[in-house]
Amino acid sequence: MKRIISFIFIFIFTLNFAQVERPKLVVGIVVDQMRPDYLYRYEQDYGKDGFQRMLQEGFVFRNTHYNYMPTYTAPGHASIYTGTTPAVHGIVGNSWFHKGENIEVYCTSDDTCFAIGLDEDNEAGHMSPYRLKATTVTDALKLDTNFEGKVIGISIKDRGAVLPAGHFADAAYWMDKYGNFISSSFYMDKFPGWVKKYNEQKNAAKYIAQGWNLLKPLGDYNESTADDSPYERIFKPKDKPIFPYDLQAIADLDGDLDIIKTTPFGNDMVAELGIEAIKNENLGKDNITDFLALSFSSTDYAGHNFAPRSVEVQDVYLRLDQTLAKLFSYLDTHVGKNEYLVFLTADHAAAENPKYLSDRKYHVKSLNSKQNGKQIKEFIEEKYGENIFVNYSNQNIYLNESFIKDNKLQYDQIVFDIQQKVSEYPFVSRVYTREEILTGNPIDEHLSRIARGFDPKQNGDLVVLLDPQYIESYETGTTHGSTYMYDTHVPNIWMGWNVKSGQSFKKSYITEIAPTVSQLLSISLPNGTNGEVLEEILE
Repeated sequence: MKRIISFIFIFIFTLNFAQVERPKLVVGIVVDQMRPDYLYRYEQDYGKDGFQRMLQEGFVFRNTHYNYMPTYTAPGHASIYTGTTPAVHGIVGNSWFHKGENIEVYCTSDDTCFAIGLDEDNEAGHMSPYRLKATTVTDALKLDTNFEGKVIGISIKDRGAVLPAGHFADAAYWMDKYGNFISSSFYMDKFPGWVKKYNEQKNAAKYIAQGWNLLKPLGDYNESTADDSPYERIFKPKDKPIFPYDLQAIADLDGDLDIIKTTPFGNDMVAELGIEAIKNENLGKDNITDFLALSFSSTDYAGHNFAPRSVEVQDVYLRLDQTLAKLFSYLDTHVGKNEYLVFLTADHAAAENPKYLSDRKYHVKSLNSKQNGKQIKEFIEEKYGENIFVNYSNQNIYLNESFIKDNKLQYDQIVFDIQQKVSEYPFVSRVYTREEILTGNPIDEHLSRIARGFDPKQNGDLVVLLDPQYIESYETGTTHGSTYMYDTHVPNIWMGWNVKSGQSFKKSYITEIAPTVSQLLSISLPNGTNGEVLEEILE
């Protein structure tokens, strides 16, 4: 009798456990530097199976924003996957001067690791999520499946692979300057044979040898500026920024294959390795959910070099559209059309090229961050001597607090003087002190965004807020990093398992993605998130 009762109990318990419905695979897609208007500006030129499929079949949050500064790549990826902001997860830039350590640090650098897939001493492989303080939704999946669900991150950029994959990932792969995917001893002792086999195909060299020409006739790119534009970087040995691009000639001058990252083919390689991961790691093949985090970063390289309205950027997106279509088709066939969940967003957006706007009578311009830092340094040294100023970067001003304290100088007065002086610069909107940032002001949204991206143990003594469209960048291309809408507004589309078609114009935030995934999968929330979710997806 006891055996029967025990059997019934186990059967009911197993049945209840099995009733927790989950997709077989989650695919998180981050398109580096993607602005939402790219979805609609190029809409007529997209095919029906990539972006158009997501817009038609999926749910679109059309008013999604970053709620902090700085809007850079590493903080963006970290915030998407942790569901919180840099003030909590600790990734306050791509690289930054760390006030507590008194050195420049890189977001994923870790000298306790060695490279896998190339020489062990190569610093390109000395990477891990060491500086990421919070857990990710991918970590939550590993924990809640007793580490049976697989998590793999893939990107051109190390930070685009490492941070989404989280602390417990099975693997993260990124590209070296010779077009090979590599990894770190943080994840593995031995390089997987299937990744080694992909590298042996020399795909980067093949793409470079074929060159980069337009996907469609030039007349179809009427949504963009002229191909020969003064707002674009010129790659030697070319004398104009126009198609076609002899990538081999550029690579030969550079001495490596790093140019592949600035072309659409870098995205192709990320998708190709993603498909190989699905195939060789058996992702989505059982009832234990796996997670594949893909970051397409060629869009960012192209945006920085060519500016948002260039023919080059449009071509990158038209080709990415085809790449996504191939990826979705593979997922339909090998995982099952209704068995996988996809979300697509961006780690930040991008500003218009200031010279492009200035030529159309909007009074703006690019700024030289080194010159700005020199100007601030000279003022401080003239007034207080050489030992007060430490660093200016990421619009943070760092002071030597130890020297100020040891010499019994008035810290508050020094900070006040710097704040008043820098506020006088014509391109500066406000300068906030550390005290103002930590105290906060609910009616100052820009201050609130700065506060969400500010870690007092790492950041500076003052933070400079530039006026809109004044950016610290070169005159060609563009950049990002501010609190303004052109940097904060990003796409946010969901498709696949249990996702209905629709759209929402209600303002939402990037930090709602990770807890929404957690709720959909019925797993624990990442430890740093406040748990706000995209309710329309969960209804």
